[in-house]
Amino acid sequence: MVSRVIPVEPFDLVVFGATGDLARRKILPGLYRRWLGGQIPPESRLIGAARSAMALAGFRDFAAQAIAEFVAADKRDPVAEAAFLDRLDYVALDATGETGWADLSARMRGGVVRAFYFSVAPALFGPLAERLKLHGIADDDSRIVVEKPFGSDLETARALNATLARHFHEAQIYRIDHYLGKETVQNLMAVRFANILFEPLWNSQYVDHVQITVAETVGVAGRASYYDKSGAMRDMVQNHMMQLLCLIAMEPPYHFDPDAVRDEKLKVIRALDPVRPADIVRGQYLAGIGQPSYRDDVENPESQSESFVALRVNISNWRWKGTPFYLRTGKRLRARVSEIAVTFKEPPHSIFDDAQGWRENVLVIRLQPDEGMNLKVMIKEPGPGGMRLVQVPLDMSFAEALGEEGSDMPDAYERLIMDVIRGNQTLFMRGDEVEAAWAWTDPVIDLWEGERPQGYEPGTSGPEEALMLMHRDGRRWREIR
Repeated sequence: MVSRVIPVEPFDLVVFGATGDLARRKILPGLYRRWLGGQIPPESRLIGAARSAMALAGFRDFAAQAIAEFVAADKRDPVAEAAFLDRLDYVALDATGETGWADLSARMRGGVVRAFYFSVAPALFGPLAERLKLHGIADDDSRIVVEKPFGSDLETARALNATLARHFHEAQIYRIDHYLGKETVQNLMAVRFANILFEPLWNSQYVDHVQITVAETVGVAGRASYYDKSGAMRDMVQNHMMQLLCLIAMEPPYHFDPDAVRDEKLKVIRALDPVRPADIVRGQYLAGIGQPSYRDDVENPESQSESFVALRVNISNWRWKGTPFYLRTGKRLRARVSEIAVTFKEPPHSIFDDAQGWRENVLVIRLQPDEGMNLKVMIKEPGPGGMRLVQVPLDMSFAEALGEEGSDMPDAYERLIMDVIRGNQTLFMRGDEVEAAWAWTDPVIDLWEGERPQGYEPGTSGPEEALMLMHRDGRRWREIR
C-alpha cells in the first residue's frame, strides 16, 4: 500500500511553553516526524516562546535532545534533522507582561498560516489571547490551540470560553484532545459509516451493552499537584472517555464535516441520563510492594480524590434506550490498555442441541497498545463428534494489515497539529460541547462530595465494588490484560 502524504500550506507555528514537558515529549518530536515524512513545506517555521532567557542555539539543542529521546533511531536522518532545526526560532517573553511581544511580532510573516499553540497552564490562555490581538500578531485567519483542562467545572469552562471568545471566534479555536487523534478512534467512524455491515445492528435492538476501558499501570507521580485537584472523573471521563462514548453512540452526520460531526456528538451528551449513586464506584490505589499509595504520591494523607472510577451510563434516545454503557478508568491497574468493546445480544433462538458453548459476538476496538480491531464470532470446532461451537477472533492489527504504513502511523499530536494548519476542526472539541460535558459531569461529582473512595490493591482491576456494578446486571467486565 502506497502512503499518500499531503503537504500542508506554509505556516508559522508559535508554541508558547516551548521549553515545557509537552513540547519536549510530543510537539517537537511530532513536528520533526512530519518534516521527515515530507508533509511540512520548507518555507514553514516553528517559533518557540517561553519565559526562559535562552539563545536560539540553546533552543535548537533542546529540540535536538527531544528528537533523540522520543524519535526511534531508525526514524532519524541527520541531514533532515539539521534542516528541521534550521527552521526553529525562539523568543523569550512574558505571557502576562509586555516583555518579548515586540520581538515576536517582528518575526511574523505575511502570506502564511499563523497558528499559536498554548502549551501552558489554563490561567495563561486569556493573557496570551489578549496580547496576540493587542500586538497585531494574530489576525482573523489565525488559529489557536488550547490544551486541556478546559475548565474544572461548568462555571470555569464557561468563563474560559468567554475569555477566548473576546479575542477569537469559534472557528479559530482548536481545543485539542489527543484521544481523538488516535488512528483507531478515527477508524471507528470509518468502520461505522463506510461499511453497511455494522450500522444496521448498531442500536439497542442488537447491542447488549458497551464497555469503555482506559487502564494504566502507572500512578500519579509527576502529575500529583494537578491530579489531586481533578481526580479520574475530571481528568479522563469528562473529556477523553466522553469523546469515545460520543463516537460510539452518535448518529451518522449528514457529511464528514467538522460542525456536522460535532453536532451529532453534542446530541449524545445532551441525551445522557443523570447517573444514580448506585451506578458509580470510586477507588484510590493503596500501597503495594515497593510502591507508594495514592496518598503518598500526592503527599496528602487526607486526599479523597479518586484514581479509579467506574460508571453505568444510559442514553435516552431512540437508538440506545435500554442499552447500558459501562465506563471505567484507573491508575495502577493490572495492565495498560484502552479499548471499546461492543457486545451484541444472543440470537433469539438456537438451532443447536447443545448451546452451552455459545458466547456473545463482541467487537473490540483497541486504542492502545497494538491499535486494531477484533471481532469475536462463533464457528464450529474442527473435527468429528458433532456440532461443537467455539468462539474465534477475526483479528486486525493495523501494523500487520497495513504493513510498513501501519507500523509507522503518525502520533496523535502530529495528526492534530497538521489538522490545525489545514483548518480542519473535525477532531477538536467545540465550546458548546465542552460546556455540555461539564453540565452532565458536575452533578455526578456532586453525588460523592465528602465521601472517601474505596481502596484497591495495585496490579488488580480496581475495587471489588466495580465488579458488582456489572454482576448485578448479569454481566461482567472484560479482563484487563
